[in-house]
Amino acid sequence: MSVYEVLVFIHIFSAILGMGPGFMMTLIVSKPSNLVELKHGYAIRNRLHKITMIGGTILLVSGLLMGAINPYLFQQGWYMTSLLLFLVALAFGPLLLSPRSKPIKELLKDATGDQIPVEYEGLARKLFFVERIENMIFLIIIAFMILKPF
Repeated sequence: MSVYEVLVFIHIFSAILGMGPGFMMTLIVSKPSNLVELKHGYAIRNRLHKITMIGGTILLVSGLLMGAINPYLFQQGWYMTSLLLFLVALAFGPLLLSPRSKPIKELLKDATGDQIPVEYEGLARKLFFVERIENMIFLIIIAFMILKPF
């Protein structure tokens, strides 16, 4: 196997391991029946987020290394568009997701009893909307990687 082929393997493997759990993060906390389930769901989300961060970093590094080995990739529209979309999705974290996650974390930290706080639904709806947009960006990137349309 060439170095490039090893990088392709690493790239695909990190996409599966890194992005796959990210698609499930919204589902884990979308329909809890009580506060205990909701808090547990967010604890699981936190662990999955760490996996997606590691996988995403490996994904970016391996993709850039493949471009360094084969510089013609930087002339391919699908590659450059995918890279740009990935960087946009990466910026979602600090710019859009974190500001929407912090109020939920505070709400859950202070919540007691068994009932899910009423405020949660509105806060979650705003967070999940952004997460769905980010997931669509990742699906577009995956389609570009497979189809190489331009």
